[in-house]
Amino acid sequence: MTHFLHTQGDLEAGLVELIKLDPRLAAIAEAAGAFNLRRREGGYAGLCAIVCGQQLSVASAAAIRERLFAAFEPFHHDAVRGARSDKLKRLGLSNAKIKSIKEIGKAVSTGAIDLTAVGEMDADAAHALLTGLHGVGPWTADIYLLFCLGHADAFPAGDLAVQEAARIALNLRKRPDAKALTKIAEAWRPWRGVAAHLMWAYYHVVKKREGVGVGTSTKPKVSARKHWPQIKKTKAVKKPVKAVKKVGKRKGVRRAN
Repeated sequence: MTHFLHTQGDLEAGLVELIKLDPRLAAIAEAAGAFNLRRREGGYAGLCAIVCGQQLSVASAAAIRERLFAAFEPFHHDAVRGARSDKLKRLGLSNAKIKSIKEIGKAVSTGAIDLTAVGEMDADAAHALLTGLHGVGPWTADIYLLFCLGHADAFPAGDLAVQEAARIALNLRKRPDAKALTKIAEAWRPWRGVAAHLMWAYYHVVKKREGVGVGTSTKPKVSARKHWPQIKKTKAVKKPVKAVKKVGKRKGVRRAN
């Protein structure tokens, strides 16, 4: 059965189920405190926005995304497909990303993929279909499934913040790579997406204690837009945070493909 995280209540109920599967996460949830569900627009616009953020800092990705959406009103795959590459380059997109958003637009236009329907599949099948698109790697596919479609079992194992949070939370000797973290997360099915939200929240707490800004690859630092809506967040009350192992300062987390 496919579960979805459409509301804050879905996230909270999923967290209860996740902790039943792995009681170790109870202490991590207590340390992380209350955290909110984050959702984004799906479809072609949503996937293109994620592609914009590949291999870039949060600020750079947000700036390019803003320019891209502002250049097309409405933002439609046929309009982007027909745009001159030099116009898209001036918006800050690389040649690789221009090819990606055009090829994705082609797949949507021809019906080769339905970017909404993939959410009804199980996580592995949906992931395989999305990564079959040009320029869509594992991280991009999982971020789309989790944040744009609310798939409760999508798990971005390649996200550096999730990896680092898992290292600290699970007291691992070194930060797990995507392959190792995927294996660890098997115990969290079908709530791996809830585990990802938990790890981001825990990472935020750890970094805040270190006095360093959080550089996760999923929260855009831009004002709400028609093309990039967020579900309204409820005011979270933070619980007292237990002492956690310190993390060395880094300049920020970059996005993976």
